[in-house]
Amino acid sequence: MTDQITHRAFFGDGEHAFTLTDPMLAELERLTGLGVGALYLQLVNMAYPATILIEIIRLGLIGAGTTPETAKRLCATYAANRPLSETFPLAFEIMEARWSGKAEQVAA
Repeated sequence: MTDQITHRAFFGDGEHAFTLTDPMLAELERLTGLGVGALYLQLVNMAYPATILIEIIRLGLIGAGTTPETAKRLCATYAANRPLSETFPLAFEIMEARWSGKAEQVAA
């Protein structure tokens, strides 16, 4: 059921699934003090605090089934202290999947 809002991408050590489920969105809102619309607008307008990027990635991993401990380790290893140009595209795609859904693949 979450396939429409799940983004799959290479991150750090391999292919991972990222899903901002309702509980993960609520946690993101709690951590940032902003609603999901305000967070999305910050990303679109490139006006976001840098810490949001890692939180979106971490919570997306957890929402897709990665253990919290593994998600924290992956983010510490592959997202922390990296150029924002590396972490922003992934964080944005995770948020975009939740915002707009993933386009369904049409079989040829």
